[in-house]
Amino acid sequence: MPQKIKFYADEHVAKAVVRGLRQRGVDVLTASEARMLGASDANHLKRARSEGRVILTQDDDFLRLHAAGVDHSGIVYAPQQTPVTDIIRGLMVIHQVLDADEMHGQIEFL
Repeated sequence: MPQKIKFYADEHVAKAVVRGLRQRGVDVLTASEARMLGASDANHLKRARSEGRVILTQDDDFLRLHAAGVDHSGIVYAPQQTPVTDIIRGLMVIHQVLDADEMHGQIEFL
């Protein structure tokens, strides 16, 4: 049975996005909750991968890590200034349409 996507929100993601996802029943772990504030982007990816979580970020450094071939469980990138409602809406579509295996090593842009 396909496994639902679980997200790992890095420190650039607004708390309102996390709240909105949780209100909709989505499993989200924040960098703060994981005690990873200030960690390198590579360490965030490693932590997320170890738990099978897809990184949610607005930091384009993660795109460079992907391009460099760093293994990850998936990245969802929202450019800076993307409205919170648009981020939540896009993440919900991803959560409903894709599963964890389909996201592995992939990037989705919002």
